[in-house]
Amino acid sequence: MQNAKDSFYMALRTRLIAINPERTILVRGTVRPGILVEEAEAPFSQLPNDVFVLRWLGLAVDMDLASTMTGQQCEVVYQTCGTQSFGGLDRGRALSAMDEELMAMIQPFYTAKLNYAATPPAGMLTQVFWDEPVFSPIVAQRDLVSRSATILIYSYQEQGE
Repeated sequence: MQNAKDSFYMALRTRLIAINPERTILVRGTVRPGILVEEAEAPFSQLPNDVFVLRWLGLAVDMDLASTMTGQQCEVVYQTCGTQSFGGLDRGRALSAMDEELMAMIQPFYTAKLNYAATPPAGMLTQVFWDEPVFSPIVAQRDLVSRSATILIYSYQEQGE
């Protein structure tokens, strides 16, 4: 499943760069696209603002098919305080912009499956595909507004995985 998770993340990351190259984050002195995989980063006490954070949740396996299919639930969490120039009063608009970016990043609902353990990444025989996201209600906490979206990611297991 790691190849599917990596391929999904890299597809979203590449698409975010095309959609909004200004959505970035500074991590350990390096400016990166504004999307992180929580399990692949050092723990943080509070989620970063204006960044998409991917969390991998439940896993399911269907072995009754000709090839084993795995499914994993991905939660995409994001929050914003708005902008300083508007005193944070635009936080609803900023969250809506992130909603639109997420919808654009997940389309089309598939990507090539690659093995990122190799350099350069090696193409595999199948694709990774996913369902439409299920968005949670907006949560307002003091100056922050946040939301999450849950997406089911599917892939067929290939030999050697």
